[in-house]
Amino acid sequence: MSKVTVVVLTKNEEKNIVAVVQNAKKVAAEVLIVDSGSTDKTVQLAEENGAKVVYRAWDNDFAAQRNFALQHVKTEWVLYLDADERMTDDLLASVKNAVGHDKTCQYSIKRKSVAFGQEFNYGVLKPDFVPRLFKTKNVHWVNKVHEKPMCKDELKVLGGYIEHYTYTGWQQWLNKFDQYTTIWANDAYAKGKRVSLGKAFGHAVFGFIQMAILKKGVLDGGMGLVMSCNHFFYTLMKYLKLLELQRKGDKK
Repeated sequence: MSKVTVVVLTKNEEKNIVAVVQNAKKVAAEVLIVDSGSTDKTVQLAEENGAKVVYRAWDNDFAAQRNFALQHVKTEWVLYLDADERMTDDLLASVKNAVGHDKTCQYSIKRKSVAFGQEFNYGVLKPDFVPRLFKTKNVHWVNKVHEKPMCKDELKVLGGYIEHYTYTGWQQWLNKFDQYTTIWANDAYAKGKRVSLGKAFGHAVFGFIQMAILKKGVLDGGMGLVMSCNHFFYTLMKYLKLLELQRKGDKK
Protein backbone atom coordinates (compact mmCIF):
# COMPACT_ATOMS: atom_id res chain seq x y z
CA MET A 1 0.00 0.00 0.00
CA SER A 2 1.28 3.44 -0.89
CA LYS A 3 2.50 5.63 1.94
CA VAL A 4 1.99 8.97 0.20
CA THR A 5 -0.82 11.53 0.16
CA VAL A 6 -1.04 13.84 -2.85
CA VAL A 7 -2.21 17.34 -1.90
CA VAL A 8 -3.85 19.68 -4.43
CA LEU A 9 -4.92 23.28 -3.69
CA THR A 10 -8.03 24.36 -5.59
CA LYS A 11 -10.33 27.27 -6.31
CA ASN A 12 -12.71 26.81 -9.26
CA GLU A 13 -10.69 24.11 -11.00
CA GLU A 14 -13.51 22.06 -12.54
CA LYS A 15 -11.66 21.92 -15.88
CA ASN A 16 -8.60 20.32 -14.26
CA ILE A 17 -9.83 18.48 -11.21
CA VAL A 18 -10.80 15.10 -12.70
CA ALA A 19 -7.53 14.73 -14.61
CA VAL A 20 -5.32 15.72 -11.69
CA VAL A 21 -7.15 13.42 -9.24
CA GLN A 22 -6.96 10.47 -11.61
CA ASN A 23 -3.27 11.18 -12.20
CA ALA A 24 -2.55 11.43 -8.47
CA LYS A 25 -4.46 8.24 -7.66
CA LYS A 26 -1.90 6.24 -9.65
CA VAL A 27 0.57 6.70 -6.80
CA ALA A 28 -1.36 7.96 -3.75
CA ALA A 29 -2.98 6.23 -0.81
CA GLU A 30 -5.18 9.35 -0.62
CA VAL A 31 -5.72 12.44 -2.74
CA LEU A 32 -6.38 15.44 -0.50
CA ILE A 33 -8.00 18.54 -1.98
CA VAL A 34 -7.67 21.79 0.00
CA ASP A 35 -10.41 23.96 -1.48
CA SER A 36 -10.68 27.67 -0.76
CA GLY A 37 -14.32 28.18 -1.71
CA SER A 38 -14.96 26.97 -5.24
CA THR A 39 -18.27 28.08 -6.74
CA ASP A 40 -18.14 25.65 -9.68
CA LYS A 41 -18.19 21.82 -9.62
CA THR A 42 -14.63 21.38 -8.32
CA VAL A 43 -15.62 19.86 -4.96
CA GLN A 44 -18.35 17.65 -6.40
CA LEU A 45 -16.12 16.26 -9.14
CA ALA A 46 -13.21 15.72 -6.75
CA GLU A 47 -15.34 13.69 -4.35
CA GLU A 48 -16.98 11.74 -7.19
CA ASN A 49 -13.50 10.70 -8.31
CA GLY A 50 -12.44 9.49 -4.90
CA ALA A 51 -10.60 12.47 -3.42
CA LYS A 52 -11.02 13.78 0.12
CA VAL A 53 -11.92 17.48 0.27
CA VAL A 54 -11.22 19.87 3.15
CA TYR A 55 -11.97 23.59 3.23
CA ARG A 56 -9.85 26.55 4.28
CA ALA A 57 -10.97 30.12 3.58
CA TRP A 58 -8.63 31.95 1.21
CA ASP A 59 -6.58 34.67 2.93
CA ASN A 60 -4.00 35.44 0.24
CA ASP A 61 -1.51 33.00 1.75
CA PHE A 62 -0.43 30.00 -0.33
CA ALA A 63 1.98 28.74 2.34
CA ALA A 64 -0.83 28.71 4.92
CA GLN A 65 -2.96 26.56 2.58
CA ARG A 66 -0.12 24.06 2.15
CA ASN A 67 0.60 23.96 5.89
CA PHE A 68 -3.11 23.48 6.62
CA ALA A 69 -3.08 20.40 4.41
CA LEU A 70 -0.43 18.78 6.62
CA GLN A 71 -2.92 18.65 9.49
CA HIS A 72 -5.03 16.25 7.43
CA VAL A 73 -2.28 14.04 5.99
CA LYS A 74 -2.20 10.62 7.65
CA THR A 75 0.55 9.03 5.56
CA GLU A 76 4.29 9.19 6.20
CA TRP A 77 4.91 10.99 2.90
CA VAL A 78 3.24 13.99 1.26
CA LEU A 79 3.49 15.09 -2.38
CA TYR A 80 2.20 18.47 -3.56
CA LEU A 81 0.71 18.81 -7.03
CA ASP A 82 -1.04 21.81 -8.60
CA ALA A 83 -4.38 21.35 -10.34
CA ASP A 84 -2.86 22.14 -13.74
CA GLU A 85 0.03 19.66 -13.34
CA ARG A 86 0.32 16.02 -14.38
CA MET A 87 2.97 13.44 -13.45
CA THR A 88 4.53 11.45 -16.29
CA ASP A 89 4.71 7.66 -16.08
CA ASP A 90 8.45 7.85 -15.37
CA LEU A 91 7.80 10.24 -12.49
CA LEU A 92 5.05 8.05 -11.07
CA ALA A 93 7.47 5.12 -11.05
CA SER A 94 10.14 7.27 -9.37
CA VAL A 95 7.73 8.38 -6.65
CA LYS A 96 6.71 4.79 -5.93
CA ASN A 97 10.36 3.77 -5.74
CA ALA A 98 11.32 6.66 -3.43
CA VAL A 99 8.43 6.06 -1.06
CA GLY A 100 9.07 2.32 -1.13
CA HIS A 101 12.71 2.74 -0.09
CA ASP A 102 11.57 5.12 2.65
CA LYS A 103 14.80 7.08 3.08
CA THR A 104 14.69 10.34 5.03
CA CYS A 105 15.00 12.68 2.05
CA GLN A 106 13.12 15.41 0.26
CA TYR A 107 12.71 15.17 -3.48
CA SER A 108 12.75 17.77 -6.23
CA ILE A 109 10.94 17.25 -9.54
CA LYS A 110 11.62 18.70 -12.97
CA ARG A 111 8.67 20.69 -14.34
CA LYS A 112 8.05 21.57 -17.99
CA SER A 113 5.54 24.31 -18.83
CA VAL A 114 3.01 24.47 -21.65
CA ALA A 115 1.29 27.85 -22.07
CA PHE A 116 -0.98 29.15 -24.82
CA GLY A 117 -0.52 25.83 -26.60
CA GLN A 118 3.30 26.04 -26.70
CA GLU A 119 5.99 24.23 -24.71
CA PHE A 120 8.60 26.63 -23.33
CA ASN A 121 12.29 25.83 -22.96
CA TYR A 122 13.72 29.23 -21.96
CA GLY A 123 12.95 32.48 -20.14
CA VAL A 124 10.06 32.93 -17.74
CA LEU A 125 8.60 29.46 -18.26
CA LYS A 126 11.76 27.46 -18.82
CA PRO A 127 11.87 24.00 -17.17
CA ASP A 128 12.61 24.26 -13.47
CA PHE A 129 12.99 21.98 -10.47
CA VAL A 130 10.47 22.16 -7.64
CA PRO A 131 10.73 20.38 -4.25
CA ARG A 132 7.43 18.50 -3.88
CA LEU A 133 7.87 15.15 -2.08
CA PHE A 134 8.59 15.20 1.66
CA LYS A 135 8.34 13.29 4.89
CA THR A 136 5.09 14.74 6.23
CA LYS A 137 6.50 15.68 9.63
CA ASN A 138 9.65 17.28 8.21
CA VAL A 139 8.30 20.10 6.03
CA HIS A 140 6.88 23.56 6.66
CA TRP A 141 5.99 26.21 4.07
CA VAL A 142 6.80 29.94 4.12
CA ASN A 143 5.94 33.01 1.98
CA LYS A 144 2.43 34.03 1.00
CA VAL A 145 3.16 33.98 -2.75
CA HIS A 146 5.88 32.02 -4.54
CA GLU A 147 5.84 29.93 -1.40
CA LYS A 148 8.72 27.60 -0.63
CA PRO A 149 9.19 24.58 1.63
CA MET A 150 11.50 24.56 4.64
CA CYS A 151 12.95 21.07 5.05
CA LYS A 152 16.37 20.04 6.38
CA ASP A 153 16.38 16.58 4.81
CA GLU A 154 18.84 15.73 2.04
CA LEU A 155 17.55 16.93 -1.33
CA LYS A 156 17.47 14.47 -4.23
CA VAL A 157 15.97 14.64 -7.73
CA LEU A 158 13.35 12.20 -8.99
CA GLY A 159 13.36 10.80 -12.51
CA GLY A 160 10.60 11.83 -14.91
CA TYR A 161 8.91 15.22 -14.82
CA ILE A 162 5.73 17.20 -14.22
CA GLU A 163 3.81 18.52 -17.22
CA HIS A 164 2.59 21.97 -16.22
CA TYR A 165 -0.37 23.09 -18.32
CA THR A 166 -0.34 26.69 -17.24
CA TYR A 167 -2.02 29.63 -18.99
CA THR A 168 -4.59 28.67 -21.61
CA GLY A 169 -5.89 32.21 -22.20
CA TRP A 170 -5.01 35.83 -21.52
CA GLN A 171 -7.86 36.41 -19.08
CA GLN A 172 -6.47 33.61 -16.92
CA TRP A 173 -3.03 35.20 -17.09
CA LEU A 174 -4.43 38.62 -16.16
CA ASN A 175 -6.32 37.18 -13.20
CA LYS A 176 -3.15 35.57 -11.80
CA PHE A 177 -1.16 38.72 -12.64
CA ASP A 178 -3.49 40.81 -10.49
CA GLN A 179 -3.71 38.24 -7.69
CA TYR A 180 0.01 37.58 -7.38
CA THR A 181 1.17 41.20 -7.64
CA THR A 182 -1.33 42.25 -4.97
CA ILE A 183 -0.32 39.48 -2.56
CA TRP A 184 3.38 40.23 -3.11
CA ALA A 185 2.94 43.97 -2.52
CA ASN A 186 0.91 43.50 0.67
CA ASP A 187 3.39 40.98 2.04
CA ALA A 188 6.42 43.13 1.12
CA TYR A 189 4.86 46.22 2.71
CA ALA A 190 4.06 44.32 5.91
CA LYS A 191 7.70 43.17 6.07
CA GLY A 192 8.93 46.77 5.82
CA LYS A 193 10.12 46.75 2.20
CA ARG A 194 10.02 50.17 0.52
CA VAL A 195 10.63 51.34 -3.05
CA SER A 196 10.80 54.47 -5.21
CA LEU A 197 9.33 54.93 -8.69
CA GLY A 198 12.81 54.88 -10.20
CA LYS A 199 13.73 51.65 -8.44
CA ALA A 200 10.42 50.07 -9.48
CA PHE A 201 11.20 50.81 -13.12
CA GLY A 202 14.79 49.59 -12.66
CA HIS A 203 13.63 46.26 -11.24
CA ALA A 204 11.27 45.85 -14.20
CA VAL A 205 13.95 46.61 -16.80
CA PHE A 206 16.34 44.16 -15.17
CA GLY A 207 13.55 41.57 -15.06
CA PHE A 208 13.05 41.88 -18.82
CA ILE A 209 16.79 41.64 -19.55
CA GLN A 210 17.09 38.65 -17.24
CA MET A 211 14.26 36.73 -18.92
CA ALA A 212 14.76 37.75 -22.54
CA ILE A 213 18.58 37.72 -22.71
CA LEU A 214 20.21 36.06 -19.71
CA LYS A 215 17.67 33.21 -19.60
CA LYS A 216 17.36 33.21 -23.42
CA GLY A 217 13.60 33.78 -23.56
CA VAL A 218 13.88 35.06 -27.14
CA LEU A 219 14.85 31.53 -28.25
CA ASP A 220 11.24 30.49 -27.63
CA GLY A 221 10.26 32.72 -30.55
CA GLY A 222 7.56 35.36 -30.55
CA MET A 223 5.82 34.00 -27.45
CA GLY A 224 9.15 33.94 -25.63
CA LEU A 225 9.51 37.66 -26.28
CA VAL A 226 5.89 38.24 -25.26
CA MET A 227 6.41 36.42 -21.95
CA SER A 228 9.57 38.45 -21.31
CA CYS A 229 7.58 41.65 -21.86
CA ASN A 230 4.90 40.30 -19.55
CA HIS A 231 7.56 39.75 -16.90
CA PHE A 232 8.56 43.41 -17.25
CA PHE A 233 4.97 44.51 -16.53
CA TYR A 234 4.54 41.94 -13.76
CA THR A 235 7.66 43.18 -11.97
CA LEU A 236 6.75 46.83 -12.51
CA MET A 237 3.20 46.35 -11.26
CA LYS A 238 4.13 44.56 -8.05
CA TYR A 239 6.48 47.41 -7.13
CA LEU A 240 3.93 50.05 -8.16
CA LYS A 241 1.39 48.40 -5.86
CA LEU A 242 3.98 48.48 -3.07
CA LEU A 243 4.59 52.18 -3.80
CA GLU A 244 0.83 52.80 -3.63
CA LEU A 245 0.68 51.17 -0.20
CA GLN A 246 3.61 53.30 0.96
CA ARG A 247 1.89 56.52 -0.12
CA LYS A 248 -1.36 55.56 1.57
CA GLY A 249 0.56 54.69 4.73
CA ASP A 250 2.38 58.03 4.71
CA LYS A 251 -0.95 59.89 4.70
CA LYS A 252 -2.19 58.20 7.86
